[in-house]
Amino acid sequence: MDHAVAVCPALLIAAPASGQGKTTVTAALARLHTRQGRRVRVFKCGPDFLDPHWHTLASGHPVHNLDLWLNGEADIRARLFEAASSCDLILIEGVMGLFDGEPSAADLARRFGLPVLAVIDASAMAGTFGALAHGLRHYQEGLPWAGVLANRVASEGHAQMLQRSLRPAMSESEAVGIDAGWLGALLRDAGFTLPERHLGLTVASELPDAMERLDAVADALAQTPLGQLDHAGWQRWAVRFDAVSPVLPARRLVGRTVAVARDAAFCFIYPANLDSLCALGAELVFFSPLADEPVPACDAVWLPGGYPELHAATLAKGVHCRASLADHVAAGRPVWAECGGMMPLFDTLTTTDGDEHAMWGLLPGRVVMQKRLAALGPQRWDTPQGELRGHTFHYSTTESPLMPRSSTASQRAGGRGETIYAQGPVRASYFHAWFASNPEAAASLFLEEVL
Repeated sequence: MDHAVAVCPALLIAAPASGQGKTTVTAALARLHTRQGRRVRVFKCGPDFLDPHWHTLASGHPVHNLDLWLNGEADIRARLFEAASSCDLILIEGVMGLFDGEPSAADLARRFGLPVLAVIDASAMAGTFGALAHGLRHYQEGLPWAGVLANRVASEGHAQMLQRSLRPAMSESEAVGIDAGWLGALLRDAGFTLPERHLGLTVASELPDAMERLDAVADALAQTPLGQLDHAGWQRWAVRFDAVSPVLPARRLVGRTVAVARDAAFCFIYPANLDSLCALGAELVFFSPLADEPVPACDAVWLPGGYPELHAATLAKGVHCRASLADHVAAGRPVWAECGGMMPLFDTLTTTDGDEHAMWGLLPGRVVMQKRLAALGPQRWDTPQGELRGHTFHYSTTESPLMPRSSTASQRAGGRGETIYAQGPVRASYFHAWFASNPEAAASLFLEEVL
């Protein structure tokens, strides 16, 4: 049998640092091409939950995360092949700066031959723009390159200065155009700035004008050389993706129903994790603790992360969800709660303004929001079923008399692991698990087993 291959234009949208506008540009590019009738698949480098909400809105399709450590190369290759086989354009948003992190977005670009589009905040520079673009392009050998887009530009005159700054890095035969890497400029305009808060971008579904914001940036992008490329122009960035033979997990959750909390307070859900549960044979049902919906009839409950601290008063007042969850636990049925999903399980939650809220009382202890980041980075949990990979990212701390059942191990030098709490059928941690890294261990979270 011939080896299956899919070819599709692809860009990895990166930047010299966080905060340059790569999420805005990625979402706007997805929105622009989706409006034109193309099928666009967007991916996000790293374990981020928030940026994918915007990309999902812009493209109309689920957004999966790509991280060489978290996923592994075979998993990434399979996801990219599947996307390339069914879409017209693949966009991948980088993480932090292009060369930041181990592995970095640049590592991903080199590994899979993904052309890099660099988004640079040019609001406070002119000639240095060319030096920065040159450095990004040539810092590491073998980096596929598409070009550079200037962001937050003051005027057309400013844009011309930025474009001219690319000349010293070019040969005399090159012209200042797409072939030299200039893909245009987006003028500074607060009208299409995506709002942020303590964990990152505000979730798109919380803003009534989210689509209008994306359309505004898409309209601006349509006026740039990048936005005006035709089908043939995009083919210069066509990438070959090879098929990977799938490794199907044992269907350990066949016949079991998993109830998943999903609303504005519990919104940090990888679509890939839902896919993993389905591949394991589980039937998924959803409910909203924020709307005080009772836990549906189920065999296990998953409380994913999110923003319970922003909705603490509402969650504290709910009686139906709280009572039904207590009944579920009393019946000995499993609960897996991660990060924000864990926080309401304790006795109290104190927000950053000092207000203390009585919560659900299924675990002893208190949770206190901090004004500064408490933990961040990749984590590994060595379970009886093997290594389960994930990450941690939280602004709260927890005080509990519970003895740790287990703990994760940080993958960063000097980092600390996260406690795995357990009481009865409840298991909880700040650890966000990537289920596909070990489906066998993931299944055990929803079975009457001891991890």
